[in-house]
Amino acid sequence: MDVELRHLRYFVAVAEERHFGRAARRLGIAQPPLSRQIQALEGELGLLLFERTRRMVELTQAGEALLQRARTVFEAVDVAIHEAQRAAHGQAGRIAIGYPSSVAYSGLVELLRAFRQRAPDVQIALSELPPQDQIDALKDRRLDVGFVRSALDDPQIAVEHVRSEPFVVALPADHPLASRRRIPLELLRDEPFVSIQRHRAPAFFDHIMRLCHAAGFVPRIAQEASQLDLVSLVAAGFGVAIVPSSLRDVRRGGIVMRPIPGAPRTELLLAWRPDNSSPALRGFLELVRNVGVRRAKRSRRARVA
Repeated sequence: MDVELRHLRYFVAVAEERHFGRAARRLGIAQPPLSRQIQALEGELGLLLFERTRRMVELTQAGEALLQRARTVFEAVDVAIHEAQRAAHGQAGRIAIGYPSSVAYSGLVELLRAFRQRAPDVQIALSELPPQDQIDALKDRRLDVGFVRSALDDPQIAVEHVRSEPFVVALPADHPLASRRRIPLELLRDEPFVSIQRHRAPAFFDHIMRLCHAAGFVPRIAQEASQLDLVSLVAAGFGVAIVPSSLRDVRRGGIVMRPIPGAPRTELLLAWRPDNSSPALRGFLELVRNVGVRRAKRSRRARVA
């Protein structure tokens, strides 16, 4: 059986108008072709859908049953078209976002709130992942976009600068250096370090190592942890750490963070696959470009003030 939507549309018009001439005018076609299409539909179904007289057209019982279902079909088609249009404009669908723990304190919450207000029907799947795991997930199409603190030179990954923030020294509140307003890195020469594991963020780890090498020493790593756990281990007295300044907002007791002279910085990048044509992704990229995580956080603070 080969019944097309246009056949059902013709049928509904005749059924609602109860007149072939009015139905033809409503559809914008001539009456004879309309009559032939209805006859073809009846022949395809093997059913009589209309009782025809010179003055009127009435539905048969089969026609009444088909009309109810046909209206349901067109309602479903209208909904499907509407949802497709919303998805095409990035107002529906799904987006998978990766981020390192430190970005959670850099305005990510406010950015996600702004995106949800802009596209409330887009499902957001969040994954806290170190940079290398994000890159792997992007390549495997498990993520649509990620926030990374690593320089990338990979043809499979597109990147865009989001923000820059200074590194700070994190140390226990009772540390002898805690009384200083700024801490030159060379003063950390003999200190045990708490560090992120290199395989979790190779470029970020190497950046820290280069800063220490430039200050004339190789850091003695006493403990390794995820970026957010660094703060807890520093507070527990396992060592000092060099971390992005956004981790100040962790608000953990027993720890202080001090600027580094010269203010060495870390860059936050947005990464995605250039072949990903998701409208939801395009909408998210546009929001980050227009708002950015730093401005989103500053706006929140302004409202609180």
